[in-house]
Amino acid sequence: MVGEGAAVPWRVAAGCVIVRVRVTPKSSKDGVDGIEPSSEGPALRLRVRAVPADGEANAAVAKVFAEWLDVPKRSVSISSGLKSRLKSLSIAGDPVDLSARLAERLAAGFDEQKTGDQNNKTS
Repeated sequence: MVGEGAAVPWRVAAGCVIVRVRVTPKSSKDGVDGIEPSSEGPALRLRVRAVPADGEANAAVAKVFAEWLDVPKRSVSISSGLKSRLKSLSIAGDPVDLSARLAERLAAGFDEQKTGDQNNKTS
């Protein structure tokens, strides 16, 4: 479980939560699949199929993250790192609720989470 004081890849801001992600474009699947260290602290590992050209990967990042966190796509925006793999995403909404939702997703693990690949699962 993610507790207070633990190093987490997000921080609370006014009316939002800022989440640090490290993006892998041109991946074989879309999804959030772990946490990894970065130069700025822990970051969620986010994979997108889109290529990093003409803003395609950035649009996919917002869509995939919104689906994973189960928030409206319009509430997710890239606040820094438009041309970098390391990005900060601003998630608009109640910071307490969003922090709890993020902690819940992390505590649940990454294998069976909603990542846009549900049609590809076999079981």
